[in-house]
Amino acid sequence: MKRIILACAAGMSTSMVVTRMEKEAAARGLSYQIYAIPEQELREELQNYAGEVAVVLLGPQVRFKLEENRKLTDSHRIPIAVIDTLAYGTLNGAKVLDQALALIN
Repeated sequence: MKRIILACAAGMSTSMVVTRMEKEAAARGLSYQIYAIPEQELREELQNYAGEVAVVLLGPQVRFKLEENRKLTDSHRIPIAVIDTLAYGTLNGAKVLDQALALIN
């Protein structure tokens, strides 16, 4: 199963976005493991699971880490982006899932 990783500042909001994304993915019949990790653990996560990771989304609160993390994801050919701020703030799991899927495709 492919993974969608949300890397954040370990906030509660991201886990709520994950829950809503999981519900939306299930409703669409999509099979992804969607989960959140602290941004500082992304390097280790990619070392362990790079072949399984479909996309990495950064929480808006760590957007300043995008270029640093792009170097990590590019070496594994994994797309990365910052989660749309409005979708994140309104906990719109469907829109965040759409963003992830657009990057995968």
